[in-house]
Amino acid sequence: QVQLVESGGGLAQPGGSLRLSCAASGYAFSNYAIGWFRQAPGKEREGVSCVSSSLGTKYYADSVKGRFTISRDNAKNTVYLQMNSLKPEDTAVYYCATLGPCPWATLGGIEYESWGQGTQVTVSS
Repeated sequence: QVQLVESGGGLAQPGGSLRLSCAASGYAFSNYAIGWFRQAPGKEREGVSCVSSSLGTKYYADSVKGRFTISRDNAKNTVYLQMNSLKPEDTAVYYCATLGPCPWATLGGIEYESWGQGTQVTVSS
């Protein structure tokens, strides 16, 4: 059974940084793409970033390019999202998801089969 567990969320000031982690288990982690999505209050879920399985190709939403960096450690079955230069509009619940394509095919990534429980990121002074 696939399990994804996010951690690392919290409160950050504008311009600050946070690093999210997602520990995966129950499947062949290195064989699949994995991504990060987020959902802000009152808004639709949106893709943030993903990394492919084979070449490790990375994809970013325009809103986070140059500020966020995704990485995966196949030895630890973990994906990370380093978030720098945070803005109040980055406030959302962040989810990792797998068993889907990178880049995602739909805005909210509904084609991804497995999701974590989410971690709250709040950017505020």
